[in-house]
Amino acid sequence: MSTEGASTGPRPGTTPLTERSSRVAFARKLTKRQGREKAGAFLVEGAQAVGEALAAHRTGSLRVRDVFSTGQQQHRPLLEHAADAAVPVHTVTERAAAGLSETITPQGLVAVCDLPGASVHAALAAQPRLVAVLVGIADPGNAGTVVRVADAAGADAVLFAGDTVDAFNGKAVRASTGSLFHLPVARDRDVPAVLGACRAVGLRLVGADGNAAADLDEADRSGALSLPTAWVFGSEAHGLADPVLAELDTALRVPIHGRAESLNLATAAAVCLYASARAQRA
Repeated sequence: MSTEGASTGPRPGTTPLTERSSRVAFARKLTKRQGREKAGAFLVEGAQAVGEALAAHRTGSLRVRDVFSTGQQQHRPLLEHAADAAVPVHTVTERAAAGLSETITPQGLVAVCDLPGASVHAALAAQPRLVAVLVGIADPGNAGTVVRVADAAGADAVLFAGDTVDAFNGKAVRASTGSLFHLPVARDRDVPAVLGACRAVGLRLVGADGNAAADLDEADRSGALSLPTAWVFGSEAHGLADPVLAELDTALRVPIHGRAESLNLATAAAVCLYASARAQRA
């Protein structure tokens, strides 16, 4: 275990690491995508997410490299869990913690984790029945929320395809509220390859499209939602492009029974994924 600034809280004679510390400076680079990709690591902030990361570390599904803390009393149990798991714990100044945070109010607890290396094929290896595929999603909050929804609905994987935002962007990680550590999340910029991989493992490709002729209720009544399904969600502004729609088995719209013009991406994803989850468990 590293000894530079390591502790489970401030100790007499221990000088917290500052923003100029090499460890803190390295971690700060992970707030940028280029830094994450170069280092093969990403940041996790806050008690909930750090706790989930440490749980994944204990099971061997993810490695937590370091934990940085301002030593707040409420974080002590997590810091003890980290130390027990041989994860280096470093006390840092408030300013150093703020430099690692992408929130208005830093929580004073940040972990550095290895980027998962799962490929799309590995994510689909366990005979999946329900998968979410994100194509061209620009907003990290939406992307992270879909990961959370997919986890809650019992999906087997979430695949990031094309120019979709980085799953390990700080805002996406926070929006997933720890679900990022509960199911495989993989990325491939080749959209046809991702869709082809889903089809190869027996998943029916269903696009969520507000302009589709058929709707979710009709598909539910016909029994189509009980089939193994990869739900494909497009960009917030433009939905699914025609070339992507051409690759799908079908597209469905969420019926709007009231006067709302539409649903936002995360809400539509929740409706679609839960409809399939319910049908598959019936």
